[in-house]
Amino acid sequence: MAFSLPSLLLLCVVLTQAFARPPTHKKDNDCPRGWTRLGCNCYIYQEDKRCFSDAEKVCNILGGNLVSIHSALENAVVLELIRAGTTEPETSWIGLHDAINKDEDFIWTDGTLEDFSTFNGNPLSSDENCVEISHSDGCWEDASCDVLLSYVCIKEAHVW
Repeated sequence: MAFSLPSLLLLCVVLTQAFARPPTHKKDNDCPRGWTRLGCNCYIYQEDKRCFSDAEKVCNILGGNLVSIHSALENAVVLELIRAGTTEPETSWIGLHDAINKDEDFIWTDGTLEDFSTFNGNPLSSDENCVEISHSDGCWEDASCDVLLSYVCIKEAHVW
């Protein structure tokens, strides 16, 4: 089988490009610098104190939401992130709220339903519609959404 000169040149160019490219390696799911990964999500503690809605806005700017917690492991990781980021024993915002329905029908700011909780057993107040996590024991409590607290953001890990 005879190749014409243009066909042979084209074949040489294609083969040269195929073998000259550096191999591409697909990285696993990863988180940006400063974020901590658990499963398919990235988490970051923000020490600057904000009201609930402002904390959610900052998390949105960072590409996520206030943290939604769906398991005991996730609650423990969030608690450890907070403890590592501060020395003050206090509370921080998580993304759970009942500000829409105001009838203790809680929902996460990312739209997921409440399927796990560690409320501390205190009666929930009808005028406290946002939820904070205690740095001391990881239990949750409702609070006024206007209180200024530190907070934790979550976003999905990306393939880079």
